[in-house]
Amino acid sequence: MIQRLKQLKQHKRWLLMVSVVGVAIILSACARGGANHQPIGPDYDGLWEGLIWYFSRFIIWSSDLFGGNYGIGIIIITLISRILLIPLTNMQQKNMSQMTELQPEIEALKEKYSATDSKTKEKLQEETQKLYDEHGVNPLMGCLPMLIQMPIFIAVYSAVSRTPELATGSFLWVNLGQPDPYYILPLLAGLFMFANTYLMQMGRDNSGMGGKVMSIVMPAFIILITVNLSSGLALYFVASNIFAVIQTLIFNNPFKKRREAKEEAERKAAEEQRRKRAIKKAKKYGRNIKK
Repeated sequence: MIQRLKQLKQHKRWLLMVSVVGVAIILSACARGGANHQPIGPDYDGLWEGLIWYFSRFIIWSSDLFGGNYGIGIIIITLISRILLIPLTNMQQKNMSQMTELQPEIEALKEKYSATDSKTKEKLQEETQKLYDEHGVNPLMGCLPMLIQMPIFIAVYSAVSRTPELATGSFLWVNLGQPDPYYILPLLAGLFMFANTYLMQMGRDNSGMGGKVMSIVMPAFIILITVNLSSGLALYFVASNIFAVIQTLIFNNPFKKRREAKEEAERKAAEEQRRKRAIKKAKKYGRNIKK
């Protein structure tokens, strides 16, 4: 069990690192022209090439339903992928909420097993894993949606850049195959990602420094990688993050959670005040009240 907890923590750390660094390397290579930009066709070779081809065909087909607007096609394929991921995303948010709720108990365990010797550390890890198991919490769950979306948005980028009609298509003020000259789409992508992260953390008193740092780092990361890449990819992130905000509002209801957290804090404060008054009164009349 101890070894399992160590592996879970290491795997989560590595998954997050590999995900972020991997996306950065792949998309940076694309921006420098290191990716295959040969036009994709029906005579594709391999599974990945086939995925790009079908993404390209679907974007064009769905665009034709809206007068050939390729930007709408990208939005449609983005929404479909996000809808398919709703069960997994909801599981992730539920898992994160449970981990946040467990923070007081985890902190209590850390205080109880605060010694630095190896046996105490192992006992802390064992008790922490036991707590996770009792509540059905999996620390790795937070990484899965990101890992699953990686091939999707890379396939969207490749489909746009390797399909001539998509690469030269336009949507609003942008050419889908070129970076946004006004940086509006990259900024919107980062803004909506930050908004979703903020909403997910509402009502959590123990979101942790790591979560707060990631709420800044990830939007900044999205902005940095989309300012130099095709507007089609930036549009994907804008649509995906807007959908994520709406999903969080519907399924997670952060405003309700914040209100409930405030009411719970007020209830505990009132109970503490009553307890203190009872103790003070008991001392005054010489009675003994259990604290």
